[in-house]
Amino acid sequence: MDDPSELAAVLDAVRRGNRDAFRRIVRAYALPLRGYLANLVHHLNDVDDLAQDVFLAAYRGLATYRPGSDFGAWLRGIARHKAYRHLRRRSAHGRAMDGFREELVRSLEADIERSAAGCRSDAVESLLHCIERLPDKLKRVVRAGLDGDKPADLAEALATSVGAVYNLHYRANKLLRDCMQREMA
Repeated sequence: MDDPSELAAVLDAVRRGNRDAFRRIVRAYALPLRGYLANLVHHLNDVDDLAQDVFLAAYRGLATYRPGSDFGAWLRGIARHKAYRHLRRRSAHGRAMDGFREELVRSLEADIERSAAGCRSDAVESLLHCIERLPDKLKRVVRAGLDGDKPADLAEALATSVGAVYNLHYRANKLLRDCMQREMA
């Protein structure tokens, strides 16, 4: 909507109760508004929700728009306010989640210690012995799993496919289970 008279006509229609006329405004300003919001919040999942909130606020607050001024700037002002409010809420939520995680770790720490103390050292020794007896390629898969390596990275290092890495992992687990059953019997 490059023509100010066209915008004024559409806004008049909206003010007279023609809700469908506001769709023209949404179509004209949606893309630049979403681009502006994407630069502020950096999470594309949030951009559409925020853009919808901005257009709803603009529709409800249309009486505060000064005719003749830059409508896009007015929308960006609303968007800036909505985005900052969103970021503050997200930040507060993140701090709350961090506190929850810390509290959870503290409450589970005693249980983890008891479980670790209850783990029989002979079972650990047997597992290490079973891992040593695996073929080199399967040992490497087990080590990568323990280190938290991504299957795609391991597949590249082994010059194979991710599916093949999953198959190797399955074989290694089966061999370790069988070995542990023999060792612990």
